[in-house]
Amino acid sequence: MAHFETQAIRAGAQPSNAAGHSSPIHLTSSFTFDSAEQARALFAEEQEGQIYSRYANPNTSSLLEKVCLAEGTEDGMVTASGMAAMFGSIAALLSQGDHILASRSLFGSTHQLLTRVFPRWGITSTYGDIADYKNWAALLKPTTKMLFLETPSNPGLELIDLEWAGNFAREHGLILVVDNCFATPYLQQPAKWGAHLVTHSATKFIDGQGRVLGGLILGSKELIEQVRFFARHTGPSISPFNAWILDKSMETLAVRMDRHCENALKIARHFEGHAKINRVNYPFLESHPQYAVAVKQMRHGGGIVTLDLKEGAAAAAAFIDRLKMISFTANLGDARSIVTHPASTTHSKLSPEERERVQITPGLIRLSVGLEHVDDIIADIEQAL
Repeated sequence: MAHFETQAIRAGAQPSNAAGHSSPIHLTSSFTFDSAEQARALFAEEQEGQIYSRYANPNTSSLLEKVCLAEGTEDGMVTASGMAAMFGSIAALLSQGDHILASRSLFGSTHQLLTRVFPRWGITSTYGDIADYKNWAALLKPTTKMLFLETPSNPGLELIDLEWAGNFAREHGLILVVDNCFATPYLQQPAKWGAHLVTHSATKFIDGQGRVLGGLILGSKELIEQVRFFARHTGPSISPFNAWILDKSMETLAVRMDRHCENALKIARHFEGHAKINRVNYPFLESHPQYAVAVKQMRHGGGIVTLDLKEGAAAAAAFIDRLKMISFTANLGDARSIVTHPASTTHSKLSPEERERVQITPGLIRLSVGLEHVDDIIADIEQAL
């Protein structure tokens, strides 16, 4: 089998009729049929082929071939955004009365899905603290159908042992869903450890330049068949252009993530112990509480570092306002370094108590480390501190 870098470049390539070396964009809403019999066979799912871009498109098919190979999954679905993928991975598989056990450390919008959206349809959830995950069996109910995890978590960078999670899900008959957005398929493959579905906001590191929205749901053919039926009739479809961008972005994912991670580790080590910082958090720092787990299941530590400033929210605001090069935006995974203040933006809808339980302090800065020269990133952080 070819290496990750080769598959990410060569898989799924569809040369154009004009013999172009780069795959074309298929900007079309629908596709023509050769005959009435072919149309019947396509709609009856007796034959593979393109029907309508809400269902699939050559650009989504090419992207899926790459990411399924990268994650080691049988099949997948591309969605219009990361949150469409989070929603679809749950809504397609669960029904009224079902229960989800989830790690407490989740992205803010995923938290809103579990606590405000799904309960309206009779799907409930219970949070388990990551520090106590080996005692989660006590949180299970007879109606628990799914284990939903995010590792590393956003923004606390907490990790769960995926080997343990796979065994736990198997033992209790649960569907294991892992949000792999921070790690990307290059750094971590949850399906190897037993995950049934792997989700991504492809908007982040997979795109890598802050251009387009996209989401991915990857997993077994059996589960993806249910996800595809749900998506086909609810319409969270990605545009062919965005799918083409993400397909091309996969070609450079490995080389980009190598630099993101190299820069992030240097920055984390440089600022650890800084007089104005309570704690620097990064999975591949030896001081990280789950360092052993990180090196066991991840290739590198990822492109996110968090800095907990000693003077709290006021210091965080002043720090952000003093930055000269690093961008201030809610996105992450860009070629450009980005800071975010989770307590007042991405996780502002959580109560102060909820933020405290997932280590989102008033002074926490989430730094998405970009591809600039690392010395320039460090210099901008230094002067802002």
